Amino acid sequence: MSPPPSGVNAQLRQLTHYHLDNGFLDNALFLAGRLHALEPRNADATHLLAHCNLRLGKYKAAYDYSKSKGLQSQHLGCAYVFAQACLGLEKYDQGVQALEKARGLWAGRNHWNKHSETSRRHVPDAAACSCMLGKLHAAHGDTQKAIDNYVAALKINSFMWDAFTGLCDLGAAVRPHNIFKVTPEMLASIAHPSNASAHPTMAAPEISDPGNPFVSTPDVDPFNPSTRHGGDIGLNLGGANLLSRLNGSVPTMKGGGSAYHNLETPVANGQDYDEDVMMGEAGGPVMNEQPEIAPLRKTRLHFNGAEEPPKMRPITSRTRTKTNPETDQTDIPRPINQNGHKRTVSGHSTQHTQISNTQAMDPTAAPPRRSVRLLNSVSTSFSRGSSRLANASSRDPDTKERRELRKVKATGTKGKTGSTSTVGRVVSGNRNPMMDMSESTKPGSRPTSAAAHIAPLPRMGPSADTAREQEALSWLLNLLLKIGLGYKNLSRFDSKKALEAFATVPTGQRETPWVLAHIGKAYYEREQYQEAEDVFQRIRDKAPSYLEHMEVYSNTLWQLKREVPLGHLAHTLMEQDRLSPQAWCALGNANSLDQQHDDAIKCFSRATQLDPKFAYAFTLQGHEHVTNEEYEKAMSAFRGAISADSRHYNGWYGLGTVFEKMGKVDFAEKHYRKASEINPNNATILVKIGLMLDRMKKTEPALMQFDAALKIDPMSKLARFRKAQVLLKLGVPEESLQELLILKDIAPDDANVHYSLGKCYKTLHDRANAIRHLTIAMNLDPKSHAVIKEVLESIDVDDNGGWSSDED
Repeated sequence: MSPPPSGVNAQLRQLTHYHLDNGFLDNALFLAGRLHALEPRNADATHLLAHCNLRLGKYKAAYDYSKSKGLQSQHLGCAYVFAQACLGLEKYDQGVQALEKARGLWAGRNHWNKHSETSRRHVPDAAACSCMLGKLHAAHGDTQKAIDNYVAALKINSFMWDAFTGLCDLGAAVRPHNIFKVTPEMLASIAHPSNASAHPTMAAPEISDPGNPFVSTPDVDPFNPSTRHGGDIGLNLGGANLLSRLNGSVPTMKGGGSAYHNLETPVANGQDYDEDVMMGEAGGPVMNEQPEIAPLRKTRLHFNGAEEPPKMRPITSRTRTKTNPETDQTDIPRPINQNGHKRTVSGHSTQHTQISNTQAMDPTAAPPRRSVRLLNSVSTSFSRGSSRLANASSRDPDTKERRELRKVKATGTKGKTGSTSTVGRVVSGNRNPMMDMSESTKPGSRPTSAAAHIAPLPRMGPSADTAREQEALSWLLNLLLKIGLGYKNLSRFDSKKALEAFATVPTGQRETPWVLAHIGKAYYEREQYQEAEDVFQRIRDKAPSYLEHMEVYSNTLWQLKREVPLGHLAHTLMEQDRLSPQAWCALGNANSLDQQHDDAIKCFSRATQLDPKFAYAFTLQGHEHVTNEEYEKAMSAFRGAISADSRHYNGWYGLGTVFEKMGKVDFAEKHYRKASEINPNNATILVKIGLMLDRMKKTEPALMQFDAALKIDPMSKLARFRKAQVLLKLGVPEESLQELLILKDIAPDDANVHYSLGKCYKTLHDRANAIRHLTIAMNLDPKSHAVIKEVLESIDVDDNGGWSSDED
């Protein structure tokens, strides 16, 4: 079989990206395999094949394909895919090693505001790589390095939400107000976009700031790269290449034919060209209609005294040698008078009957005077369907001329594309000519776009588009700030502040499943189970397919003893996705509520098999083992929860419960304290610590723990009940009585409260009230009849028991 033509590789690359963008991952993988077979040593082909495997979840295949070039820092894309595969395969050290070796390829890169529907960056920037390093270090257990990398990612890109949530999950001291704010770099980026050109053959020069990572510079400009070597074909290779389409030609050799025949794609990632541009055309639309552009020529034709706009040259080593390397800003040669216009003494074009394309597209031209602008506005009018010569006879400044001037300004603003970043974007706008009728009939004239024909008037200060983009940016960052404050407070288990923060989120955003799920989780942490159930039910009504945090919903229903809703939830989730750990947790909770603890353990175990990092499933499994009095298995399950998430306080609490059941009070107290360090706002944990101290005969410290629990939750029945018992033990029955009377109002039907009230009144020699409350306790809890009857029979004993036979 004959060797493939030179354009096959480019076409395969384009087809692979087409299938990736349209979700046909298997097709993309197949075509990437064909490309890799044609270019087995090409780093870009290897990256594309590894990336397709990664998108399909084939981590081992992605690992194998990207390992060689990823570990040797030959290709940034390969190193990044290799790191992602290592994260999935739990080979964290190798992923960190690959990204650190390739640091020289991604350090200083910033692709913020450079992605759109028609332009992609197929290799990561510094923010993405730093965030991936943070994930790898966090999974490996190196908390400090993870925090450092997350912070580095957020400094570059405030929208790196994964880095923010990663910091919160690690328990770092996060200040959302310092993260989600508009920075000067962002303002500079939107004020000075990269390729603000409305004409496809001409790029406007930029204001570059080499010290600002957000400002686009010639170093990252695909149309104006700073260095091009002899072996670099740049963007001028044929096929679907952007500049080849725009210039309508491919560089040829002296003897004819393409200069790049049978030439493989060069090695990527900063060795011979800017890798950010590599395969950039694959993500954008394919132009079905090419503009009519005359071939390049040294001499310029003049039409009525105005020169034709300069065309962009192919960016090759041959044309690069003709420019000054010290002032390498653009490959467009400068015509005479700086911008190629013949000017009068006032600095304007000799033609006043039309607005020239060059004046519209050359931002280096001197701004016209006001009188000339008014004259042009009088001589030119614009309509929606066509462009025609306007009547310039009227000179009334209050009528027609002002209206025409406003039309010119409005049309000029619409024609500008310089308000947003357009680095690497494909200009595929309206190609219908909008010309003067007299000009359209001229021989040799060619159609121009509306944006190129209608000249925007110069403005002082920021443009309207820039102001609008800045307003949008501020609104979005403010939204992330409100949601981020809620997430931060929830990660610190400050549920009250989290609910307050989520309440400030706009209604439309607050009613989304993600925000509602975290609101429900906050209610669950506060033990407000009814409110949590209402919120989760709203999620089920709005988005039945939402699975995240459904294990919290099933726990809520378990706490409320709602057997039927819990069973329905488990059945629905299992039908929806049998491979989700949330569904198996819901089924396990349903079995647990039905007293089928062995089946519940099987369900929770299945959830941990599906997701070994699902800490909640380990915890629920441990509680079921405690119920079955299988303490060794319970301890193993709780340790599995801590291994999956070291900040999962429920696992530490579970270990404390196991040690308490085993009678190891000191170990139980240590594990309860560890849980309290992670979640200092949980009153139940503080009560448990107080109970362990009380059992170790440390009564005063125990009382302090109960007081601390009541400060957190004044309605905690357990904390107030235990405090009353300790006060009675310390010989202060009056204070104990006060606590019990408050508790009686909170829980009037609790037999333990009335029993304690009876004993307290006995100590205070209040015989009538003692008998009354002991009788109420007996009626509320008939099973405790024997114990309460024994206390009642000792009512007339006048000894150390403290009872008196005297009536009050």
